[in-house]
Amino acid sequence: MNDNNNEETVIDLSRLLGAVRKSIVSIIIWGVAGLLVSLFATFILMTPKYSSTIDILVNQKADNTQMQYTAQQADLQAINTYKDVLQKSVILAPVVREVRERDNYQGSVGSLQQSMTITNQTSSQVLSVTVTDTNAYTAADLANTIGKVFAKKIKTMMKIDNVTVVTKATANTNPVSPNKVKNAAIGLLLGLLIGIAIAVIRELRDTTVKSADFLTKDLGLTNLGAIYHISSDNQDYGLVRIIEKNAAGSSENGEVQHRRRV
Repeated sequence: MNDNNNEETVIDLSRLLGAVRKSIVSIIIWGVAGLLVSLFATFILMTPKYSSTIDILVNQKADNTQMQYTAQQADLQAINTYKDVLQKSVILAPVVREVRERDNYQGSVGSLQQSMTITNQTSSQVLSVTVTDTNAYTAADLANTIGKVFAKKIKTMMKIDNVTVVTKATANTNPVSPNKVKNAAIGLLLGLLIGIAIAVIRELRDTTVKSADFLTKDLGLTNLGAIYHISSDNQDYGLVRIIEKNAAGSSENGEVQHRRRV
């Protein structure tokens, strides 16, 4: 039973691979079509976005080494608090108003929250604030304004007396999205998969008999004959060979050849 199942699996796989080989040109066309669609969507339909990052160092001043170490540990433990404060409207609302007046920024506090990310390396007091926008210069302005407003507000909110901008944000005119190479690869892959799927479905839905062995071995039918078609110039001939077998399946066979003009 297992041998028959394995044989059927091999036959099915070979049939599917044959379908893929026969439709290789169609599959390549589908792949190219997917690539072209992805490139069109990437360059025409999608709006490029740019990002800019500002690095902020938050620490407290101390008079001696022991107090400085204690203050540093307190600042490290407060990093998550700083991250949370940076995303609150108390910081972002003044930022939106200021950048709107200066750059005609159309975003809101909510959209700015979604377009900014805050990262921090382990055991580091430096916070990196990255802002993404459709305009590279607006993104840089937003990031720098966030740093400025945060440095002003945190002094009164948490009694932090030392906020330093380690690296100011600068306009980066290289878009961070869409990813052209990634989108092109996805489009090409999807196109190829669609082409392969169509070839396989077409093969599976093809119920025509392609060999006499299918009729005799798989369906258990008796082979009564074969018809050959011969073309010569403008004349078509059919050669008919009939093999007759008796009901008992004995060795008594007869073969009749008949040539006729079609």
